[in-house]
Amino acid sequence: MARIFIFNIIRFVILIVLQVAVFKNIGYYNIAALFPYILIILLLPTGTPNFLLFLLAFLTGLTVDAFYDSMGVHASACVALAWFRIFFHKITLDMEELSSFQTPTWGNMGFKWFSAYLLLGTLVHHLVLFFTEIFSFQNILYTLASIFFSTLFTVAVILIISLITYNRKSRLAN
Repeated sequence: MARIFIFNIIRFVILIVLQVAVFKNIGYYNIAALFPYILIILLLPTGTPNFLLFLLAFLTGLTVDAFYDSMGVHASACVALAWFRIFFHKITLDMEELSSFQTPTWGNMGFKWFSAYLLLGTLVHHLVLFFTEIFSFQNILYTLASIFFSTLFTVAVILIISLITYNRKSRLAN
């Protein structure tokens, strides 16, 4: 348990530093932005209590907001992502997997489950992030294009990160 806690703290620090130092400056003509810091929330163990999950999501978003100077936009998107995560886990995992402290990674859950989880979670995060940031339907096509391309860009980078850190475990052995 302590090992999982320390590993998640290290993951938090590394992803926040990468987001602020590297990924903040990467974009594609103000249409696509990169936000792989959402892996902090997506890769928390499945048995994490809901209150702690919402608190960690809020603090993660608030930390990114402090560096982006965005006044709570990332915090609201991260809390929406935490809500999606709870919902997705309840409809796709059985009770035994929900109560375990297994990290929902590509190696633990399989590519099909992980890619659906990642794509839908990133889409929810980006929908809330961009619509909260714009807070207008005036340029709806531009906003939808930004959401679409940012989601694809973020999912591609997260899949590359997952491939680099891939640790094969069989679901049947657990």
